[in-house]
Amino acid sequence: MIDIVIEAREAAISESMKVKRILPFRLRRMVGPFIFMDHAGPVTHVPQKASSLDVLPHPHIGLSTVSYLFGGQVTHRDSLGVEQIIRPGEVNWMTAGSGIAHSERFEDPSALAGGQLEMIQTWVALPEKDEEAAPSFNNYTPEQLPVFTEKGIWMRLIAGDAYGLRNDVKTHSPLFYLHVVLNAGTRFGLPKEHSERGFYIARGSVEMNGVIYREGQMPVFTKSVDPLIVAKEDTTLMLLGGEPLGDRFIWWNFVSSRRERIDQAKEDWKQGRIILPPNDNAAFIPLPEDKTRPAGGPPRPEPLS
Repeated sequence: MIDIVIEAREAAISESMKVKRILPFRLRRMVGPFIFMDHAGPVTHVPQKASSLDVLPHPHIGLSTVSYLFGGQVTHRDSLGVEQIIRPGEVNWMTAGSGIAHSERFEDPSALAGGQLEMIQTWVALPEKDEEAAPSFNNYTPEQLPVFTEKGIWMRLIAGDAYGLRNDVKTHSPLFYLHVVLNAGTRFGLPKEHSERGFYIARGSVEMNGVIYREGQMPVFTKSVDPLIVAKEDTTLMLLGGEPLGDRFIWWNFVSSRRERIDQAKEDWKQGRIILPPNDNAAFIPLPEDKTRPAGGPPRPEPLS
């Protein structure tokens, strides 16, 4: 039986970039350690001012961002001085730990042409022992990521372990994350070795137990349930999950097991204590208005579990 079906909602991450937001969801905040998931694109309308798609420098703590592109390209710059052009099929894993700022800019006009630009970004919460780790960034090329093919199935392991596949992408807790393409009529099952599992339908549709699920939905399952997934058409899925980490608080771009740590991160960003990318420091996203603060009381970050 399905635990829940999450419906993507529209959100904006920059002046002109709209996304489908899957996680967090009010009735299901995390799937394993995954605490956030956005699907951007395909961008079919490029604004006259292409830079309005850019996501200006902004901060993170207590998580890893995982960027994965289906098409186009994006330039990542961060506080460590890293400048990395992210291309389709690569895994770009930035661990914020104690604090980092980064930007995402769409600087190649040819990569925006013809609706090419499409990406998935997830955030993976860190175990308590790693929440204050030193920030880091790693880029993994498609050649470093194992691909499995069978009749009607193509899949790439982005991170973790599943179906006997493993790679060298550094993670901090047990998880799995895969890009899967199914031909119409193909039957498929989820990996069984993880406690919490789900799949996001990026394109196409599937059927389970006589019910059809479509693009923009994420069915989530517990370990004891092993669904038979049948692709109703050529379909692209993002499979993810793993072992739960316990309660987490999230506010804006900050994730922590401690409420007071988020308060500190807010103040650190306001006071400039989280360093901007040295090669992208002319502008940044200011701390948003704190709507969680009741009159006369302290901030109340929303707990995620």
